[in-house]
Amino acid sequence: MAFIALGINHKTASVDVRERVAFTPEQLVEALQLLCRDTASREAAILSTCNRSELYIEQDSLTSDAVLQWLASYHNLNLEDLRACAYVHEDDAAVRHMMRVASGLDSMVLGEPQILGQMKSAFAVAREAGTMGPLLGRLFQATFSTAKQVRTDTTIGENPVSVAFAAVSLAKQIFSDLNRSQALLIGAGETISLVARHLHDQGVKRIVVANRTLERASSLAEQFGAHAVLLSDIPQELAKSDIVISSTASQLPILGKGAVESALKQRKHKPIFMVDIAVPRDIEPEVGELDDVYLYTVDDLHEVIAENLKSRQGAAEAAEELVSVGADDFMLRLRELAAVDVLKAYRQQAERLRDEELAKAQRMLSNGASAEDVLAQLARGLTNKLLHAPSVQMKKLSADGRIDALAVAQELFALDEGVSSNKGMQ
Repeated sequence: MAFIALGINHKTASVDVRERVAFTPEQLVEALQLLCRDTASREAAILSTCNRSELYIEQDSLTSDAVLQWLASYHNLNLEDLRACAYVHEDDAAVRHMMRVASGLDSMVLGEPQILGQMKSAFAVAREAGTMGPLLGRLFQATFSTAKQVRTDTTIGENPVSVAFAAVSLAKQIFSDLNRSQALLIGAGETISLVARHLHDQGVKRIVVANRTLERASSLAEQFGAHAVLLSDIPQELAKSDIVISSTASQLPILGKGAVESALKQRKHKPIFMVDIAVPRDIEPEVGELDDVYLYTVDDLHEVIAENLKSRQGAAEAAEELVSVGADDFMLRLRELAAVDVLKAYRQQAERLRDEELAKAQRMLSNGASAEDVLAQLARGLTNKLLHAPSVQMKKLSADGRIDALAVAQELFALDEGVSSNKGMQ
């Protein structure tokens, strides 16, 4: 049994690399099944967000290099290029890493709450794919429990700080009065929902939500009195929009340089503030070369985020302690669980020996033997049979010079400390 957490994130890889390693929602089930088929992984889950792509795996033994090779092959990447920005955590470290991620301690935005929901989604998809087994399942449940405790027992989640909040904070620096601004939001997922909420709270009254399906866009728009349109309507809305924030799962850019140039002409070059939160990117990088366009990616939000994190730094220390306790407790319970099968087999063996000796005793009683003799024989026979296998094995271990194993046996059988481990050799 071995746990592996392998991946890349915003601290180890640029957005260019992250978008090449990202998994789309449509890819996940097949990717998980291929991962388990092509590697030694018995159980697996994949977490893929704009800031990280991570594989969580349970194996018989640690073979992380084969997993890294699979990841490079799946995305048609050079193995050494991927190895240069990838990280691998094993066993205890993998457990601790997953708990830190779910608690928001490894996020670009310290303590951001969205990652826990994304972890739960990764768990659900792995179950759907049939790659979530009992051991990885226990680890995910322990991870969720620890993350919940971090939220409950620390102030790390106070003062809204997220990529969505950072994007809106940056918009406030560009436009002195957001009340007069119109915002175009592309996508209708959780991040865009948060952006819409923050914009609404800041007084933005004209919000347009563009999405691939009008039903999803309308569902989000209704919450904030916004207007819903399809992606095909973006060119018309773009010319009226001061703020454009995009976060979709599209593999190709939604906005190109030509469309933005056309919108700027209609706006008489009135500036447009754009934030591309998506990985892969929704807005072509060349758009940033245009005059009167302020284009930011998730990597550009670092400074805004850092400023908003100061209130969370103290809480992070308490959160780290909770994660440490949670990881240690999980590994302890897992080690205890590993003994269950051995204890079950040992009990079954002891019960079989007991039944054999009990049957002999009953036959002796039937043949007229005294109860006192039968009990004495039952005690001797059961004792001898229970001690036979351990005695043979300890003599063999002693002959092989395995004094360390004899010391473990002395502890296992709770023998007096004064008993010498080599007395039987004298």
